[in-house]
Amino acid sequence: MKVTVVGAGAVGATCADNIARREICHELVLLDIKEGLAEGKAQDMMQTAALLGFDTRIIGSTNDYAKTAGSDVVVITSGIPRKPGMTREELIGTNAGIVKGVCENILKHSPNAILIVISNPMDTMTYLALQSTGLPINRIIGMGGTLDSSRFKYQLSQHLGCSPADLNAVVVGGHGDTTMIPLIRHATWNSAPVTAFLNDEQQKQVVADTMVGGATLTKLIGTSAWYAPGAAGAALVESILRDEKKLHTCCVRLDGEYGQKDICLGVPVVIGKNGWEKILDFGLNANEQDMFNKSADAVRSMNDVLKTL
Repeated sequence: MKVTVVGAGAVGATCADNIARREICHELVLLDIKEGLAEGKAQDMMQTAALLGFDTRIIGSTNDYAKTAGSDVVVITSGIPRKPGMTREELIGTNAGIVKGVCENILKHSPNAILIVISNPMDTMTYLALQSTGLPINRIIGMGGTLDSSRFKYQLSQHLGCSPADLNAVVVGGHGDTTMIPLIRHATWNSAPVTAFLNDEQQKQVVADTMVGGATLTKLIGTSAWYAPGAAGAALVESILRDEKKLHTCCVRLDGEYGQKDICLGVPVVIGKNGWEKILDFGLNANEQDMFNKSADAVRSMNDVLKTL
């Protein structure tokens, strides 16, 4: 199996490192437009192989897409990161051109690849990738909800004093500070509802802290986060290549599901060898559905910006 990660910045390199360490594929290509960056990081990672005991072959490339030929999965992280005070939406003008170009070049050499989009604004970049490539909808996956759900579990674990691994909790809707919807009503600690252990004030705090999870980290470290986004991308790659059929929240094309059409939004999906294989209906109540509809409206307004570029 072969995987390409486009963008050797902090997120892309972390994603590649996770993939290599877990030996998810035999060959991993790290590609970047900056001269020498991908090659240097690839060598650095390969020099950990003897210490960490993995056999993944990592290749770095400066914008040579021929080296990505035959990739089964491609993770797109390229684009400018957020700065403090900047929203994901403000990145759309620059990153749209980058993502479209990456998709075109990748598919010249790997026409059967499944694409995982991490670049922000993620919902709109996922929609752009789908519209510009014409690929089957199951082969375009936006990572955002996988990351947001992991952040949701972290916040819950802090309030419950438990292991995040014992929690099931999902975030649906857009991958934005005001568009994501942490479904705390559906969250469980093993099989017990978390709402049985948290009062109303605590529940509201968990939801609020989850929604600004990315912005909080951007303020603290001065740029976008990378450990969790990179790990989230790697988790999706693993579920595809190992055909795990795991349930992840991902940004995918909706055609009537959750009451929305012609839009890419975060919903619970089964991830396997074919990409995303099935959307699960969590049965939103009236309030949750109203929030989901508002999230869709906000993402559509961002998508409309693509028409002006």
